[in-house]
Amino acid sequence: MTVQLVLATHNAHKVEELRRILGAQLDGIELIGYDGPEPVEDADSFGGNALIKARAAALHTGLAAIADDSGISVDALGGAPGIHSARYAGHRDDRENLELLLANLASATDRAAQFTCAAALVVGDFEHVELGVWPGSVLREPAGAGGFGYDPVFQPEGIDVSAAQLTADEKNAVSHRARAFGQIMPVVRAQLL
Repeated sequence: MTVQLVLATHNAHKVEELRRILGAQLDGIELIGYDGPEPVEDADSFGGNALIKARAAALHTGLAAIADDSGISVDALGGAPGIHSARYAGHRDDRENLELLLANLASATDRAAQFTCAAALVVGDFEHVELGVWPGSVLREPAGAGGFGYDPVFQPEGIDVSAAQLTADEKNAVSHRARAFGQIMPVVRAQLL
């Protein structure tokens, strides 16, 4: 018997990516997509926004739900774009967001940055959040055709290529999303199985 767990996203690619990241940790759990309304993400933290999404999916479906919120924070920009990463240039356009980030860092010598992912679980009245952080720096120009978002300009700490130059398996083994969901899965399993 398997237990259903809703991933609060309308992005089928994210569902598949998370299935690949979690692999055997999903044994006994069927991860399903979400078809309900998208809530307003108006919290002031990644964890707060992830909880908003997980709560909405749990309420809409009546099932346990997980969600994530993630973005890149750059030291020289005071942590920006942070929770506004997806709409940094004013709307959801990866290329424009990336170009604005590079323009804002044009004269910066400190290029330290980190990707952060908050993974949230909601099961009835139980709520839990885990954070995964992937430290690195922002390159001066994009490199690589893989990944999405800011991956072409993010060089993970200890790796000599951009996140967009990693294979999907390489990225899924070390990314902020892998770290956050790896930390929350024991809690998910304890709550559901």
